[in-house]
Amino acid sequence: MSFAETFKALSDPVRRDILQMLKQGRMSAGEIASHFDMTGATVSYHLKILKNAELIFETKEKNYIYYDLNTSVIEDVLLWLQDLKGEKDAEGEQETDHLDKSLVSAADGSGHDPLEQAS
Repeated sequence: MSFAETFKALSDPVRRDILQMLKQGRMSAGEIASHFDMTGATVSYHLKILKNAELIFETKEKNYIYYDLNTSVIEDVLLWLQDLKGEKDAEGEQETDHLDKSLVSAADGSGHDPLEQAS
């Protein structure tokens, strides 16, 4: 998953509408297209971008293609945004930036975060 592809896919209101529809459950391409006043080719283009960003799954059954929401990518983005924002954990303590901690431990070669206190 690439954040660039994910954010590009989320930047379009039609694609966000498609994701909202898929929250209710899987839908065929025809069912999705029926909600929009655009050509089938345009809807297919939007579905392709969502699929490339791994925001949706595609399943083929007989003559139909069904689409499902992939919540794991959305969860990854939310975790990254929470980490960026510095969300507080359940005890109300500020969570640290896990990316920065891993970079520090990698930079010193020890595999340990020098900022952590020994227990």
